[in-house]
Amino acid sequence: MSLVIKIVDVHARGILDSRGNPTVEVEVTAQTETTGRKTTARESVPSGASTGKFEAIELRDGDREYFGLGVQKVVDHVNTKIREALLGMNVLEQALIDRRMVELDGTDNKGSLGANAILGVSLACARTAARALEMPLYRYIGGANAKELPVPMMNVINGGAHAKNPLDFQEFMIMPVGAKNYRDALRMGAEIYHFLRQILHEDGLATAVGDEGGFAPDLNDAKEVFRYLGRAVELAGYQVGADVVYAMDAAASELYDESAGVYIFPGEDGMERDSDEMIALYEELIDEFPIVSIEDGLFEDDWESWQKLTARLGERVQLVGDDLFVTNPKRIKCGINLDAANAVLIKVNQIGTLTEALDAIEMAKNAGYHTVISHRSGETEDAFISDLAVAVNAGQIKTGAPCRAERTAKYNQLLRIEEELGDTAKFSPLENFCR
Repeated sequence: MSLVIKIVDVHARGILDSRGNPTVEVEVTAQTETTGRKTTARESVPSGASTGKFEAIELRDGDREYFGLGVQKVVDHVNTKIREALLGMNVLEQALIDRRMVELDGTDNKGSLGANAILGVSLACARTAARALEMPLYRYIGGANAKELPVPMMNVINGGAHAKNPLDFQEFMIMPVGAKNYRDALRMGAEIYHFLRQILHEDGLATAVGDEGGFAPDLNDAKEVFRYLGRAVELAGYQVGADVVYAMDAAASELYDESAGVYIFPGEDGMERDSDEMIALYEELIDEFPIVSIEDGLFEDDWESWQKLTARLGERVQLVGDDLFVTNPKRIKCGINLDAANAVLIKVNQIGTLTEALDAIEMAKNAGYHTVISHRSGETEDAFISDLAVAVNAGQIKTGAPCRAERTAKYNQLLRIEEELGDTAKFSPLENFCR
């Protein structure tokens, strides 16, 4: 590579995420060899509440500070071992940088240095490189063809591990697929969100917001949720099924009892369902409501049932693997070979480097799987995933309700990108979601 921009410093610190828990922020400084100009950029690492057991390891201190959630070990790893390994490397060589950190860690799950240490450095290197080249981040990562704005998947009602209410499924989302551009999609989603708040308030239901900005009212089940969403959509002046469709994250692994082989629904007085009954439930829901996407519909290691689910519903709805795939190319390849699911949720902190996340996206797309770029419930004000969604032309982004600054930061960055792209910008959600 002719242009050399050498890494001259790597520095980490602990900061707080949106839940008030510690996370890692990393600054990388690189110097352009020909001019001597130094460039510094920083990135921070999110954290999930509902995590898959196959995710890369998020290292924590485990002592008394912050109830064991401190990140001083991770900070120390970045400021010593990782820094020493990367000094003098060309910040433009992202794949080489990421590989060196993975090799330095030496484990399959990044459990030695911590995926949160490695990811913070990986993302900060990409941001520093883009800034040094005076390029938008999405252009640096994605190249000349980075142009598609994603349709927002807005989590407006919470249940499961994200709420203390009777709803067993974790997320209920609206998707403004009838919008003519991203800016209008964001406006539509925000309007529906405010009308939903009004309806819930009038009915005496809770309107306090959860980790991802969604409401957590005491509703009985998924059907009642979708009926409320329908009321809000219509009150906002839009048509259910045409202008706005629905998505859901079942987070079924959180409900699964491995010893009994059944899914237990505490909000339905402990009702038990086997995998066939779960599939039948989803079929019933998509028959009644315009649901276009179901995430984590079954247990994260039940490949056989995922095959059944995909064979039965895969032509009608997007079946997204999150805990199933954990942004890991090896697990995605297994899913492709088994015809399990037809879409992949991409969370960069599940795998721990930007390079591996890009490999996962490429593999999924080559197999005809849809890709959804996703936040975590514990977020920061960083908006890296907005640029990533455009860089890879993912077409979908899942980053919470249009509420709370760490969520709106992502939506607002997409507004800036759309404006910057101008006539080049593409927004065509109906290509993926036409019912």
